[in-house]
Amino acid sequence: MNKYKSYAKVNIFLKISGKRDNYHTLVSRFMRVKNLYDTIELIEDNPNKFNLIGKFGCELEKNTMYKAYKHLEELSPKVNELFSKYSVKVDKTIPEFAGLGGGSSNAACLLNIINEKCELNLSKDQLSQIGVKIGADVPFFVYEYDSANVTGIGEIVEEFKEEVLDIKTFTPKIKCHTGNIFTLFREKYYKEISDKEAKKLLKIDSKSIINNFLIDEANDLFLPVKELYPEIKQYIKNNKTFFSGSGSSLFWIEEK
Repeated sequence: MNKYKSYAKVNIFLKISGKRDNYHTLVSRFMRVKNLYDTIELIEDNPNKFNLIGKFGCELEKNTMYKAYKHLEELSPKVNELFSKYSVKVDKTIPEFAGLGGGSSNAACLLNIINEKCELNLSKDQLSQIGVKIGADVPFFVYEYDSANVTGIGEIVEEFKEEVLDIKTFTPKIKCHTGNIFTLFREKYYKEISDKEAKKLLKIDSKSIINNFLIDEANDLFLPVKELYPEIKQYIKNNKTFFSGSGSSLFWIEEK
């Protein structure tokens, strides 16, 4: 098989639990969005070096997939052999810089593809340790869980077995700047979830979160986002609309 689905995710909830070095630690529930994915395909065209085909908002060296390749190429000559024969084509459907994890998902998907194709025999835990060096959301996608509790700086991923919800997403044309959001969060809205509350929250199924929380209760970053980008309020239809990551994507659950 040379064609793969690289799924989006949403944060059912996202709470800040503390700080570690220059990072914020989090307590979150990630869920894959089964109806939203990029398609990654290996194209046999003998490029002789790593070649990425697709529309991206950054240069090659800054692309998460290129970073994934660079982390694995030193482990085996088979990696460069693979990319001397195949180009990587990506059909993008997941909006970029939208809180849906598109870049992280692409990186994780390629890590898994290289591991399989080149027979590196790396475990998911080993790939996750590589993935977190690329981006905080990458480990979740490496494990390929439908739903998981994610803590630390994103490197602790524990599968959460539950009903997979029919998630619908909408990404307004608002480019949220994550750095500015966290700056305002620290200056005006900073709070940390306690260990007791975190343990309680991590046990609650996602459907119950959706039914019992409001948008600002579920995601600690929503209040600074609303202040920095007040136009986002016009896209919130009702109290069952939620906010993913540091935005700007909104999501809701389609009732069956």
